[in-house]
Amino acid sequence: MSDEQATTARKNAVTMEKLVNLCKRRGIVFPTSEIYGGLGSTYDYGPLGTELKRNVKEAWWREMVQSRSDVLGLDSAIFQHPRTWEASGHLENFTDPMVDCKNCKLRFRADKVAGPQCPECGGELTPARQFNLMFKTFMGPVEDTASTVFLRPETAQGIFANFQNLVDTQRVKLPFGVAQIGKSFRNEITTENFIFRTREFEQMEMEFFIKPETGEEEKWYRYWVEFRADWHVRYGLRADHLRRREHAADELSHYSSGTTDLEYLYPFGWGELEGIAKRGSFDLDQHARASGRDLSYFDEDAKRRYRPWVIEPALGVDRAMLAFMLDAYDEDVVENEERIVMRFNPRLAPIKVAVYPLLRKGGQPEKAVAVREMLARHFTTAYDQAGSIGRRYRRQDEVGTPFGVTIDHQTMEDDTVTLRDRDTTRQERYPIGALVEVLNGKVGWAAA
Repeated sequence: MSDEQATTARKNAVTMEKLVNLCKRRGIVFPTSEIYGGLGSTYDYGPLGTELKRNVKEAWWREMVQSRSDVLGLDSAIFQHPRTWEASGHLENFTDPMVDCKNCKLRFRADKVAGPQCPECGGELTPARQFNLMFKTFMGPVEDTASTVFLRPETAQGIFANFQNLVDTQRVKLPFGVAQIGKSFRNEITTENFIFRTREFEQMEMEFFIKPETGEEEKWYRYWVEFRADWHVRYGLRADHLRRREHAADELSHYSSGTTDLEYLYPFGWGELEGIAKRGSFDLDQHARASGRDLSYFDEDAKRRYRPWVIEPALGVDRAMLAFMLDAYDEDVVENEERIVMRFNPRLAPIKVAVYPLLRKGGQPEKAVAVREMLARHFTTAYDQAGSIGRRYRRQDEVGTPFGVTIDHQTMEDDTVTLRDRDTTRQERYPIGALVEVLNGKVGWAAA
C-alpha cells in the first residue's frame, strides 16, 4: 500500500473532526479559555482526558523507569539558568524560518509555504527570517532590571545540568539512563491538528548514558528504537500505523549525529510521534565548557575519565494521547444500534469499570453503590443508573470503559453480578467477592 493509499484509508476510518467532537462532548479535551474565544492552540484536559493522560504517563514511567534497574527518575525545574540555553545551543539554533504576509499579516513557517504568495489570501510574502522558538520572560521584581529567563523548550537540559549530582549521589554505573516527565514550551509559528502541535505540552524524555564507543552507540541506538516502537504497539497502536524514518543529514538537530522518528499514520498523513536521537557528548561538553565543571564519569573498570555519549528517546504526552485515541476510535453496530466505541488498552482507559443497577428499585441501587465503593479503592470507577441499560452501556463504550458490572435480580439473591466486556459485549457472571481479583487480571498493572 502506498503512502497516499494508506492515508486515504486512514481518513476513511476516523477523521480528526470526529475525534475532536467526541473529546469536547465527553469532557476529554477542551479549548483553553473557550469562554473568551480560546487561546491559540492551547488546550485543557477534562476529567476523562486527565485520567487518560495520567495513564499514558504511568505506562511510560513503569516501563522506562520503575521496571528497570538501569534508569533513574528526575524532576527538574521549568526555569533553568539562562546560560543553560546558551550552552545547549538553543539560543542560537532553536529557530524556524518564518515569512509574513504583507496583506493579511498572517505568519507562516517558510518551509511549509510553496511559492512566493500567501496560502490564505495570495498576498506578497516577506523574505524568510529566523524566529527563535523559546518563550522569554523575566525573573525579578522590576522588569527593566530583572534577569531574562526562558520557559524550557525541552526537559533534557535539566538532566544534563544534573549529571554530576546524579553520578555523585546515586552510585551509578554505565550504561544508565535518567528519565523525567514535565512541561515544555515552544513558541511555534504554525500550530495545527488539534493536540498534535501545541505551544504548551508535556514531554517524556530519557537520556541514556553509554561508553563513548561507536559499537556501544549503535547497539543502544537500535535497542531503543525497537523498544520504543514495541511499547507503542503493546499499548494499542496498530503496527501498520507506525513506521521508522531515519533523518537525512540536512534535517538533523544541531546536537544530533543520527535520529530516527517513529512516525504514526494520522488522518492527515504520516507525522512524527517519537524521536530517538544520538546526542553524543554534545550536551555534557557544552555545559562543562560553559560552567567550568568537569561533568565527566570515572570508569572504575577502565580506570579513566570521560564524558559519556547519550541516546535519547523523547515522546510528547499529548501527541501520544492523540495517537492512542485515534487508533482506539471505532464505530460498529451492536444489537441493531450504531455505537461509537473507544477500544483503549484497559491499562490506558480513563475509566476501568462502570457499575449499573438494572432497576432503580428493589435495593439494586444501594447494592450497586456498595459495589462501586468497593471497586473504587482499586480502579477508576463510574456509576450510572439513568436511562435504559443499553443506553448506559453505549455511554461507557464511547469513552472506552472496558468493563461493566450490572446488579440485577439474581444479585439480590446470590451476590453475583454480570461482568460485560466492552469489545465483545459478552457477559459473564461472577461473585461480588471475586470482582477485584478478576478485574486485576483483566486490567493489569494499572489496577494494582
